[in-house]
Amino acid sequence: MAWKGLHLSRPARLAIADNQIVVAQDDGEVRVALEDVAYVVLDAPHATLTSTLLSACMDAGVVIVSVDQRHTPNGVTLPFHSHHRQAGVAAMQIALGEPFKKRCWQRIIVAKIENQAAHLESLGRDAQALRAMAKLVGSGDPDNVEARAARNYWRALYEDFTRDDARDLRNKMMNYGYAVARAGVARALVAFGLLPAFGVHHASVTNAFNLVDDILEPFRPFVDARASLRAKDREKNSELTIEDRRAMAGVLLADAVVGRETVSLLVASEKAAESLVRAMEGSSAALLRLPAFLAKKGLPP
Repeated sequence: MAWKGLHLSRPARLAIADNQIVVAQDDGEVRVALEDVAYVVLDAPHATLTSTLLSACMDAGVVIVSVDQRHTPNGVTLPFHSHHRQAGVAAMQIALGEPFKKRCWQRIIVAKIENQAAHLESLGRDAQALRAMAKLVGSGDPDNVEARAARNYWRALYEDFTRDDARDLRNKMMNYGYAVARAGVARALVAFGLLPAFGVHHASVTNAFNLVDDILEPFRPFVDARASLRAKDREKNSELTIEDRRAMAGVLLADAVVGRETVSLLVASEKAAESLVRAMEGSSAALLRLPAFLAKKGLPP
């Protein structure tokens, strides 16, 4: 089972040999078993790969993330749908009724707010207000409790913080981590025969990843936790370093709780996708299994 992510921050030549990804750089060569890799982040301006490797990655369900000149993830390469019940799952997804989708969104937002609260508690902050808000989320979140919880969360997490400030190091790191987590969720949904474009809440006609953005919500506090840890005692408008990008690219390997298991976020994304299919089949949003933040006060995620 795939359990690794590769983050390439220096010039490299990638190829496939003996079912291994071969990473050749000026100072040597590294080989990684293809079956162990879930995602590759090409965060280097002079990284090249062969078409044979690209094809092998698609066959193996490996996601490839590209970045722009500012080292911001700007694209993801996903395999064609290869689930054995692709047409059946897709038909079931497209036919979902609004009541079911609203109950799924309710469950997603409750999980997100509870994870935000757990993150604050891991830092020794008061999260009683967030815990109370999580209980107020109705089917479809008609009162937009999510937005109210977000305002409370950011105020409790940071002083002098604006989420859309592109110069802020914390935003730079979170945006990088969100993009990597988004790729991991997309990979999982496709693997279980789901169509990323058709969401349970997000419904933009210009977004090919509406369902991905739905399921991603409870994953965001894990990214926030890693960013807040790295940004501590740093200048607000510092540049994003290679070490920052490498750390945020590894967010899918952070621990999470799903049910009674402690697993990586990568595995949690797979469990979420699998459980969504089961929820659709059983017409029960209660079957949706989402990651819970592992709150160990004083310990990094």
